[in-house]
Amino acid sequence: MKKTKLHIEFEATVALVNNFTEPLPADILLKLYAYYKIANSNFDNPGSKTPLINAFKANALFQANNMSKKKAMQAYIALVEKELK
Repeated sequence: MKKTKLHIEFEATVALVNNFTEPLPADILLKLYAYYKIANSNFDNPGSKTPLINAFKANALFQANNMSKKKAMQAYIALVEKELK
């Protein structure tokens, strides 16, 4: 399957976030988490050993659950451009 320009930009943005060394605010991380999960259609359990962190992640995902994969990718990229660049 041929990757779209959006998909390529999304993957590059994810790589940028993964290589980012400075700490990010929790609210930004939670939004990025939710957008990433939706963009990749990955709705597995959050997987943290801390129930409170799992609750925050589940809440972030719930708040963004009406997004399409495309919108989630666009939101992820926009948030990174606003907060990290």
